[in-house]
Amino acid sequence: MIHMGKRSLAAALILASTTAGAAPNPQQSDPLTSFLPLIVIFVLFYFMLIRPQTKRAKEQRKMIEGLQKGDEVVTGSGLVGKISKIGDQYVSLEIADGVISHVQKQSVQTLLPKGTIKAL
Repeated sequence: MIHMGKRSLAAALILASTTAGAAPNPQQSDPLTSFLPLIVIFVLFYFMLIRPQTKRAKEQRKMIEGLQKGDEVVTGSGLVGKISKIGDQYVSLEIADGVISHVQKQSVQTLLPKGTIKAL
């Protein structure tokens, strides 16, 4: 055990009591600066994810609305075919000579240039 004198023990107790109660006083920060990183993240999130996705969805809707008989398309499952009939919700695709498949309009992913199927 360490032996301390009465004076050094009293000095240690006084020092401990004064430093324990003297906590640093935090400064009040501006609310705008505390929310600034959150605002920056939201803006980046909007321009990098939300805006391009909505733009792509708008282009997809426009392409589906503009489908016509005779267009060559690729579906989401990978079928390549020529549109032979268009309904409100379904499209009839001729995927080979005399072979017709019915798919939903929303499954059409890409509109191909004319003559693509013959090149395959």
